[in-house]
Amino acid sequence: MRLLKHSAVLLAIGLIVTGCSSAKRDPFAGIGSPYYAKAGPLPKGGGRYLVGDSYEVAGVRFTPKEQPNYDKSGVASWYGPQFHRRMTSNGEWFDMNELTAAHATLPLPSYAKVTNLENGRTVVVRINDRGPFVGTRIIDMSRRSAEVLGYKPKGTAKVRVQYIGPAPLNDQGQQLAALNQELRNGTSVRQMTALLNGDAINRPTQLAAAEPDYDSDQPEPTIASATNDYQSPQYFVQVGSFADPYNAERAREELADSGPVQVEQLIGVAGPLYRVRIGPIRNEDQAQVALRQAVDLGHPDARLITANAAL
Repeated sequence: MRLLKHSAVLLAIGLIVTGCSSAKRDPFAGIGSPYYAKAGPLPKGGGRYLVGDSYEVAGVRFTPKEQPNYDKSGVASWYGPQFHRRMTSNGEWFDMNELTAAHATLPLPSYAKVTNLENGRTVVVRINDRGPFVGTRIIDMSRRSAEVLGYKPKGTAKVRVQYIGPAPLNDQGQQLAALNQELRNGTSVRQMTALLNGDAINRPTQLAAAEPDYDSDQPEPTIASATNDYQSPQYFVQVGSFADPYNAERAREELADSGPVQVEQLIGVAGPLYRVRIGPIRNEDQAQVALRQAVDLGHPDARLITANAAL
């Protein structure tokens, strides 16, 4: 549910609002989109599955459809503050700090691997919006996705978009995080599609939630933890969870300059996982710096959480 800029025709009829790098328009509803005004973090998921009918924007016709073999290269843009906390085309809330994207014709919500062909960076994103509708651009990334791919300051980049498969409606971020972990492990798009479909592939582990449920009545064994130097901790950077404790320790060493790093063992349904997080950090600006450092070091699914949420 987004409006696109750079279109004199749409400006004339009042259907444009300014965006970071592209105009946003909801092709299925009226002008603008609802804004989530409640306090606190944005809810995840909660939308609907959507393919939709053919539609036209600025004289160009788009035909959404199932495209299991979608693999195209073109220009990517990004959008952020102007549309933060507004409803997307499938009824979710747009969070510019999450790994999401907009596409004109792929099913909503779905997953896609995006590769920046200019620097080789890759990320898996959740597509939950329509757009971009500017020139030959093929995907519009959230601000954070553009940061992960390394083209935010530039505004656009030449990318390759590969469809992985449908996304669950109410994924709270675990499956997207797990897919990005698979990406870092070298898992191919074909293999990730097989994992989403529940098919067996030649890998020692199957796709699992990055943050599994565990028995909160049981103590959480700690492999490594930092001394709490703060009286009132406020923020943590949740980096990710690892099945292999060696990988968790390696991440801890990589992130040592970002702040105190904790590695905690969680008991999940498929066995132990090792959660890595930076913190506690009292200052939000410092926490944002630590988050960017974690992303730059190859952890695109890292996210900022409050101390209460970290318990």
